[in-house]
Amino acid sequence: MVRSKALTRVEGITPGILVFRGQRVILDRELAVIYGVTTKRLNEQVKRNSERFPEDFMFQLTPEEAELSRSQFATLKPGRGQNIKYRPYAFTEHGAIQAANVLSSPRAIEMGVFVVRAFVKLRQMLASNKELAQKVDELERKLQTHDRAIVDILKAIRELMNPPTPARRVPLPERLCTRAHGRRRSATYAF
Repeated sequence: MVRSKALTRVEGITPGILVFRGQRVILDRELAVIYGVTTKRLNEQVKRNSERFPEDFMFQLTPEEAELSRSQFATLKPGRGQNIKYRPYAFTEHGAIQAANVLSSPRAIEMGVFVVRAFVKLRQMLASNKELAQKVDELERKLQTHDRAIVDILKAIRELMNPPTPARRVPLPERLCTRAHGRRRSATYAF
């Protein structure tokens, strides 16, 4: 089924880009909508031109991956006849461009540019997120250093707030307690 509303903004394409097997891909049903054809027609053209689609351009999802992709779309219902009949194909950025070339319709060629821009924008967003994550990590390290310094300062303040312990009186030997004039001194000294 083809949507009547044309997708001409990159922001409309970007949410359809998913990650499978460590690669950013767009599923055949999303790509078909973007290019203005049915999923069946897209897959027919891909099969007819299979030599143009090596594994790094396109791959078919495993049953587990297909189930995972299904959970991404709330419109699909569980039950007999309500689910995906065939496992979807996932197209990488290069595969999506190649699909536009094999379809060779004016809309597919025009929308191929938007698909490429969507992949580029996603790459830029991920790069900026990495930079942001690095800055957050750096701030966390600084905070930990500051926290340790604050704890040390608070310990020092607590020690200063406690009353000093009274000096301990140590008895001196008797011979040290007499002065030269014969008078006795105190037999203890504070330390």
